[in-house]
Amino acid sequence: MNKIVEARFIGPDVKMFRIEAPKIAEKRKAGQFIILRVDSNGERIPLTIADSNVEEGTITIIVQGIGKTTRQLNTVEAGDYIRDLVGPLGKASHIENFGTAVSIGGGVGTAIAYPTAKALKEAGNEVISIIGGRTKEYVILEDELKKVSSEVFPCTDDGSYGFHGFVTQKLQQLIDSGKKIDFVLAIGPIPMMSAVAEVTRPYGIKTVVSLNPVMVDGTGMCGGCRALVGDKTVFVCVDGPEFDAHEVDFKVLMTRNRMYNPQEKESLENHNCNYDKMFNKGLEEKAI
Repeated sequence: MNKIVEARFIGPDVKMFRIEAPKIAEKRKAGQFIILRVDSNGERIPLTIADSNVEEGTITIIVQGIGKTTRQLNTVEAGDYIRDLVGPLGKASHIENFGTAVSIGGGVGTAIAYPTAKALKEAGNEVISIIGGRTKEYVILEDELKKVSSEVFPCTDDGSYGFHGFVTQKLQQLIDSGKKIDFVLAIGPIPMMSAVAEVTRPYGIKTVVSLNPVMVDGTGMCGGCRALVGDKTVFVCVDGPEFDAHEVDFKVLMTRNRMYNPQEKESLENHNCNYDKMFNKGLEEKAI
């Protein structure tokens, strides 16, 4: 079991956890992930390691409460324990001095983009970060990215903060301005990553995305994380999670990710979630 050292919300339904995992903290590299179970009856879910502290023996993960398990995870607090977690899993990000690297994070995908942006900066790259969210509240890790980026461009769908528009529009602006871009990393919702790939494709800009299909065992044995990359079937948990964006078949990936939507919906609806109880209790107390 792994103790939670810190737990706090950094956005609507988005929670940051620091968890005791000294061996993982020591060995993990940018781009790698863990798989955890909240309790003995829980499902296994993959979560990217956003950061680590070797001296403290902790790793940091950032979770958005969407499905049953992530919402359950967001109810636990500092001092509680995670039933089990395993990692670091997956291949580390390929890091080299490309020149000018643009790191793009959409929503909670920013938590995955941050450690790679940090590693790119340490390798001597000029790092420009573009981070997006539906509203200002969903724009996360801006301060952290400012420490490793020459420029950070927050974007919101509704214009409540920063650039009014999508991260792809901001990327296109940078390209149109004549800024020489040598490398792009894009992490977020599948449609966003697909759109980034189409923006950079005509210019031949090397572009990498981190895929997050259905994962179960994290060893490639179950086959749940199959994806089509360059007309080859890959197992994202062991062959990735990062791949050349221009070779990923995003249509197949989106279809596979939707396969279990009915089961997830049913599981969420049948789950008497403490999160809902806490939320409703808060509303009742405000009413009083």
